[in-house]
Amino acid sequence: MRRLAVAGQFYPGTQKELKRELNRCFAAIVNQSREVIGAVVPHAGYTYSGPTAAHVYAALPQADTYVILGPNHTGVGSLVAVSQETWETPLDEVPVDKEFVKKLAGGIIDLDENAHRYEHSIEVQLPFLQYRFSHKFEIVPICMGMQDEQTAMEIGNQLAQVIRDSNKKVVIIASSDFSHYVPDKVARDTDNYLIESVLALDVDEFYTRLAERNASACGYGPITAMLVASAQLGATGGTLLDYSTSGDVTGDTSAVVGYAGIIVE
Repeated sequence: MRRLAVAGQFYPGTQKELKRELNRCFAAIVNQSREVIGAVVPHAGYTYSGPTAAHVYAALPQADTYVILGPNHTGVGSLVAVSQETWETPLDEVPVDKEFVKKLAGGIIDLDENAHRYEHSIEVQLPFLQYRFSHKFEIVPICMGMQDEQTAMEIGNQLAQVIRDSNKKVVIIASSDFSHYVPDKVARDTDNYLIESVLALDVDEFYTRLAERNASACGYGPITAMLVASAQLGATGGTLLDYSTSGDVTGDTSAVVGYAGIIVE
């Protein structure tokens, strides 16, 4: 069992308070499923990025399996790690698609639980899925400590192959925040520049722009892997559903974190 690591920190630790917070995040949003293949969602505290994340989850279709790619902030474990343990949340347990994991593990992707033990980028996504969907679904959690373009593209290629070979409906979620601790105006300008290349599914341009701006988006590898796989599965473009910064909540615009909610269809 992958136990809770950040409950009570990034989101409320009790079921009652968590549901209340999720109600707040979805309050002004109408759930309307679209033919989403991939998505980008933030992973900050719900107070800050929850409503932006909710915009994406409101648009996701019901799927058998949700692949969730997140960056490894802790530096623990294998550089690219997939988990096969059941994940605990305050709302219930979430099973892993072990059949999918078995086909995926090997090569560049290691089967390693340690990389996931204290990492928040995937854990914070699960209550959104549980809140949004009542059907039984499974997840495939992939933690990326190595995020160079070649590695991310290889992961995306592997994902696309496994998904094509399955008879399941699969949605790929990339967990990432964008700019970190820069003035609000700088964050919005830099993030918009990056987001343009994401919406165009242009991986080469995305990495070029990351380097040009020395951008601090933490999950650029997961975003790339999602884009590569989604394109191979028929996606033609992305849509920015919502953008916000932590300054929108705190009122402090001197050093903010940027959050984007993007779907790829």
